[in-house]
Amino acid sequence: MVDQVERHLQPLVVEALSDTRVVGVVGPRQAGKSTLVHHLVDTTQDAEYVSLDDQAVRTAAERDPDGFVAGRPGLLAIDEVQRVPDLLLAIKAQVDRDQRPGQFLITGSSALSATRGVSETLAGRIERFELWPFSQGERRGHRETFVDRLLAGGSDGLDPGHRSGLTKADYLQLAAAGGFPEAIRRRGARRGSWFDSYVETVVEREAPGIAASPRTAELPRLLRLIAARHAGLLNVADLSRDAGLPERSVHRYLEVLEAVFLVRRVPAWSANLSQREIRAPKIFVTDSGLATHLRGIDPDVLSRPDLALGAEEPVLEGLVYDEIVRQTGWSTSRVELMHYRDRQGVEVDLLLEDRRRRVVGIEVKSGTDIGHRDVRHLATLRDSLGDRFIAGVILHSGRTVLPLGDRLNAVPISALWS
Repeated sequence: MVDQVERHLQPLVVEALSDTRVVGVVGPRQAGKSTLVHHLVDTTQDAEYVSLDDQAVRTAAERDPDGFVAGRPGLLAIDEVQRVPDLLLAIKAQVDRDQRPGQFLITGSSALSATRGVSETLAGRIERFELWPFSQGERRGHRETFVDRLLAGGSDGLDPGHRSGLTKADYLQLAAAGGFPEAIRRRGARRGSWFDSYVETVVEREAPGIAASPRTAELPRLLRLIAARHAGLLNVADLSRDAGLPERSVHRYLEVLEAVFLVRRVPAWSANLSQREIRAPKIFVTDSGLATHLRGIDPDVLSRPDLALGAEEPVLEGLVYDEIVRQTGWSTSRVELMHYRDRQGVEVDLLLEDRRRRVVGIEVKSGTDIGHRDVRHLATLRDSLGDRFIAGVILHSGRTVLPLGDRLNAVPISALWS
C-alpha cells in the first residue's frame, strides 16, 4: 500500500541527526516529507512536531521566533519552515549558542536559500536532503543500487541475467502515474484533477515566498510550455517567444519553478574534448506523471502505439530521470547529473560523473530492438574519454541485457529498480 511505503532517505536522516545540529528535508509539496517527519518524531524520545501550515502555530512563530525555538529539551521538528522565514535566523542563533546535535529537523516545500527575506543561511550547521515522490523501488519495498553498482563495477555491476517482465506499455503507464502518493491512488480523470489542483496549490502557496518571484499568474502556463519541452534542451529565447514574455522574466520564472521543485535544469557536461559542445541545459518537470499530464497526454493514449508516437521517448526519459535523481539521494557515490550534446550530432541523454571524474553515460530508447547503431554516441564518448569512461548503458523497453561492445550494454529499464 502507498501509505506503508518506507522511504530510503529515512536512515540517512536519522544518522545525520546523531551528529548535526540541524537537518533539513526539502522537496516538492505532497512528496511525503510530513509523513517521514511524523514517523521520526514518533520513534524519537522527547521529540515534538509542529506544522507552520497550522495558522495558530504560524502566528506564534511569527510573533516570537526566538522564543518559539528556545528551551526545547529534545528534537523539534518544524514542518514547512519556509512559511516563517525569520525562524531560520532564530534557529541559527539557537544552535550557535547550543551546539548539541539533533536539535532541529526542518522541512520545506521550497528551496530554503531562495526564501524571501532570508539574509543568512544555516551553512555549516545543517545537513540537507531532498525528498522526491516515491521511487519504483520504494513502491516495491526494496532499496535500489543501480547507480552505485555502475560506478563501483562499471558493466560488471550489471546483472547479465536480468530479465524484465514489463512491456513498453507498462513503462509508459508507470511514467504517467508518477510518484506522488495521492496521484498513484487515482486513475483517469481523477488523477488529472489532482495534478491540476496540485499545480494551483504550489503556485498559490509556495511561489509568492520566493525571493525572485514575479507575478505568479503566469506560472501555470509557462509550466505547460516547459512540459512540452520535457527532457529536451532549454532554449529560453524560444520559450520566451511562445510565452509572450521578456527573456529576463522567463529566467526569473524558471528560478521560481526550480525553487518550488516543479522543474529542474540538468546542466550540459563538458570534458574540454572540443569547443563544439552545446552548453544549453536540459529541462525536466520533476515528476513524470505531472509532466505527462501537463503535456495533455491521456494515459490511455500511451497504450496506443499509433497515437503515442513521438511522445514515448521524452515520457520514458522522464521516468528514467526521476529514478536516477531519487537514487542519487541515497547513493553512496556522490555524483553530478548532466547531459552531453555537441554540434556534430553526438548526444548522450544523461551523464553521471563522480568526484574522481569518472563518467557513466545513459541513453534511453523506447524501442525493444537495440543494436550497435544505437550505441554509437556512447562509443564515441568512450573512445574520447578512455579510462575515465566507466560504462555506457542504453535503457530500453525490451526484456534482456544485451552486450554491445567494450563497456557498453543495453539494459531493460526495470534494471533501475530491480
